[in-house]
Amino acid sequence: MVPPAGPSPPNPQLIQQFLSSVLSQRGPSALPYSEDTKWLIRTHLVSLTSAYPSLDPKTATFTHNDGRSVNLLQANGTIPMSFQGVTYNIPVIIWLMESYPRHPPCVYVNPTRDMVIKRPHAHVNPSGSVSLPYLQNWVYPSSNLVELVKNLSAVFGQDPPLFSQRRPNPNPNPNPNPNLGHSSSAVSNSGYSSYPGYSGSSGSANPARPAIPPRTYPPSPYGSSGSFSRVQTDDPNEVFKRNAINKLVEMVHGDMAGLRKTREAEIEGLFNAQAVLRQRSEQLNKGLKEMVDEKEGLEQQLQMVLMNSDVLEAWLRENEGKTRGRLDGDVDDAFECIDPLSKQMLDCTASDLAIEDVVYSLDKALQDGSIAFEEYLKNVRSLSRKQFYHRATAAKVRAVQMQSQVAFDEYLKNVRSLSCKQFYHRATAAKVRIVQMQSQNLDYVSA
Repeated sequence: MVPPAGPSPPNPQLIQQFLSSVLSQRGPSALPYSEDTKWLIRTHLVSLTSAYPSLDPKTATFTHNDGRSVNLLQANGTIPMSFQGVTYNIPVIIWLMESYPRHPPCVYVNPTRDMVIKRPHAHVNPSGSVSLPYLQNWVYPSSNLVELVKNLSAVFGQDPPLFSQRRPNPNPNPNPNPNLGHSSSAVSNSGYSSYPGYSGSSGSANPARPAIPPRTYPPSPYGSSGSFSRVQTDDPNEVFKRNAINKLVEMVHGDMAGLRKTREAEIEGLFNAQAVLRQRSEQLNKGLKEMVDEKEGLEQQLQMVLMNSDVLEAWLRENEGKTRGRLDGDVDDAFECIDPLSKQMLDCTASDLAIEDVVYSLDKALQDGSIAFEEYLKNVRSLSRKQFYHRATAAKVRAVQMQSQVAFDEYLKNVRSLSCKQFYHRATAAKVRIVQMQSQNLDYVSA
């Protein structure tokens, strides 16, 4: 028997370069896998292609049930299965979803034009989706693609998911595909449908099975595999229709790519505008906060000025009649100090200014020659000593007054707070009194 013609072994270096390239892409064309799992995905695919050279990793567009399309990795090709001593190749597609490898991949059988899906099947639904216990019990990070394909091969060997659909053969040659060997010919001539793929090296023919009547099924939505080599005669109308559909699909993809680039540019511009607006918003909030703080400071200063104005106006009203009768008297009696510190400050300031005037007069007398230089120095030294004493006393008095002012401000603050509390308590007491009176009136009316 002729052994099956296997696929040419892939170049591991090219596969590794391809996977490194697609997994390292950034930007809009990047694959939607997590950065911390990309190296594990690469390792799984490299191990899969090493164990099963018939599976080829590539990228393709996957459409979800909600219509959302995403670019994902897939392993496309055939997996071997052994059924009744004969080896067949089952075309499959293994999609690595966005959450892989934390979640299992999606597996589909990919029947060709001459294959149909067995109905019913325990693990394959009519759409080609495969459900296995290994997929349902997927455990990250121990589960991998190599073990998955081994399970697929074992399960399909027990219950094959595909079989060939019998078609009229216009070729008079009873064996159009020499790769199928005598085993396939024997099965075909016996009137039973043969399973797809290449025949194995077993020399015995397949045991007789009940004939399966040919049935018509809709084509699979997952495309067809080119690994099934068989002479086919296509209708020219079908070929033209398929080429037209492919052309339309390419045009739609081109338009979508152009729209995507345009929308990405618009989104980028909107993001930049958003960043500028956010920066201006921060500046406005900062300026508004500064203006609010400045307003509070000005209100405090205005309150202080109003308080001082009230104090001055009260003093003027109080002393208005007193000063009129004293204008002809001593000028020093026109002002009355409210406390000893103010009187002491007034005396020190008056003495300081008087000494300034005396020193100025001595300078003039010295220039005019009315006083000797020794007498001038003696008087200036004495006056300067007195002036220093008065100025030092005035500085101490001013410091004490400042402390008193701070205490007075604290006093005003406390008085204001206590007044507000007192007003609140009085208002509450008045409300309680009104409620009590209303209750007494109601009791009187009811009585």
